[in-house]
Amino acid sequence: MAVSLTDNDDDDDFSETHDINVTPFIDVILVLLIIFMVAAPLSTVDLPIDLPTSSATPQKKPDKPTYVSIKPDLTLAIGENAVKRTDLVSSLDAVADMSKDKYVFLRADKAVPYGELMGVMEILRAGGYSRIKLVALEAPPAAAGPAQGAVQP
Repeated sequence: MAVSLTDNDDDDDFSETHDINVTPFIDVILVLLIIFMVAAPLSTVDLPIDLPTSSATPQKKPDKPTYVSIKPDLTLAIGENAVKRTDLVSSLDAVADMSKDKYVFLRADKAVPYGELMGVMEILRAGGYSRIKLVALEAPPAAAGPAQGAVQP
């Protein structure tokens, strides 16, 4: 708060100021906005995979999930980085904050044969990663009809 230094009321240069200086607040908000704009795209996986749908109730997503993706051409990726099948376990071991007791989220395109999906799961299991969750798109319960090939009574 500013006060007058003299008893002269004619001089308004040193009179009390009742305004709040919001410039530092705006600077902080702009810096936070820029940080979130830069960090938001980095927190998603951008591999174009056509996931199947599921009517199961979705579970809470962990803070930093580790995604292993099987693309339609049967190549593998950890996050967005392509890896060879022979290097899958060693590449997972090299991922920061990854341990054998954390979940590995396995994403596979609809076009990937079931045998290939099971083969990748077997590689992960042999490497000590037994906690695997399969990723699917959320579908409304009415859209999830009987499984293909299921016998109707």
